[in-house]
Amino acid sequence: MKIGYGWDSHEFKRGIPLKIGGVTLPHPKGLGGHSDGDVLLHALTDALLGAVAAPDIGTLFSPSDPRWKGADSALFLAEALQRVHAAGYVIVNVDSTLILAEPKIGPHAAAIRSRVADLLAIPSDCVGLKAKTPEGMGTDNAAIAHAVVLLEKIMPEKKSGERAGTRVGTRKEKK
Repeated sequence: MKIGYGWDSHEFKRGIPLKIGGVTLPHPKGLGGHSDGDVLLHALTDALLGAVAAPDIGTLFSPSDPRWKGADSALFLAEALQRVHAAGYVIVNVDSTLILAEPKIGPHAAAIRSRVADLLAIPSDCVGLKAKTPEGMGTDNAAIAHAVVLLEKIMPEKKSGERAGTRVGTRKEKK
């Protein structure tokens, strides 16, 4: 088993859509960033990359590279997931915390969890999502995301003459 941790933050800016967890939320301000500013997908990407000791999101998708200007953060997450699978791991579960003054995440939590589950090819009951307000931290004009992932090594099936092992298939199950 391996764990990974990631976090990200972006400042709110007018005139851009607000995307969190791959879902566009109704709000007058979006999150500024070189890509689409999706703090949750960025934190999850770094958590996955960190768990398999891969380079971080900023190294793989440099903010100075014009290819990533306005990019959908789901692309970054897909690359991290590919690296997890290439290293021989599957995702057991993810847990995350969003810290932002507004908008309220509660009405959108199920949609965000579902979208993250789809992007990671895991059941939505393996995606934890909590939202907190900053309460005096001075970050009312920003969104912050923390994420942790648990990975499990895929063990080869037992062949004659080998020690017993376990085989873990994909984690995508019926919802």
